Amino acid sequence: MAKEEKDKKAKPTRSPEEIAAEKAAKSAKQAEHAAAAKAARDQKSDGAEKPKSKGKAEDEAPGQPFPAGYVPRLYKRYQDEIAPALLAELGVKNRMAIPRITKVVVSMGLGKAITEKPRLEAAVKELTAIAGQKAVVCRARKSVSNFKLREGMEIGAKATLRGHRMWEFLDRLITLAIPRVKDFRGLKTTGFDGRGNYNMGLTEQTVFPEVQSDTLVYHQGLGITIVTTATSNKAGMALLTHLGMPFQREADTVRKAG
Repeated sequence: MAKEEKDKKAKPTRSPEEIAAEKAAKSAKQAEHAAAAKAARDQKSDGAEKPKSKGKAEDEAPGQPFPAGYVPRLYKRYQDEIAPALLAELGVKNRMAIPRITKVVVSMGLGKAITEKPRLEAAVKELTAIAGQKAVVCRARKSVSNFKLREGMEIGAKATLRGHRMWEFLDRLITLAIPRVKDFRGLKTTGFDGRGNYNMGLTEQTVFPEVQSDTLVYHQGLGITIVTTATSNKAGMALLTHLGMPFQREADTVRKAG
């Protein structure tokens, strides 16, 4: 009896109303903490930089917009003259089946940039001026000990052109840059990859008028890849020939080989 009386004095009894009020206060406190944590997570996700997606969004950096209603000269010529000529030459009945250009990739390989950082900065600046849009830096995908190359090192720059900017670059390449190449004997026809895409290289970036030769510090070559919808080298070459790309003639190729 004495023990039971002692327990009653140590643990005072609570009414059901007090117990319910305590549970309600505890639940409200937990809900308040959960709402605060959710708000903090939402604020963090909104402020964090979203990862860049691969492909077109990563390759294309925006440049200066074109005026409303502007049509590149070479694209207008393709629509009015080249497309009908390709229909007759390739024997295609549907206009949508003729080959067309989808994108042009201009790139610079900068192996020396591993030890010379200013070379990379200069290349990005010059490539941006040539392409008309911001060039992106390319990083090594794997390590190569023989070249002192580690994964993630900056070893190049590129710009992927589509739409009007692509047509403007091709127009400047054909009419301005290629004629300024020293001792030019025509583009090699071996640059096709078997599916209508063409790869070519230039030894110096000074063939483009956008690069000032008097202020040039590093001489750097560049590669140009023209991606088409052609399914064969013949169709791809027909498209580029009509656009004005100066390929070597077969007679010149045979004479040079002999």
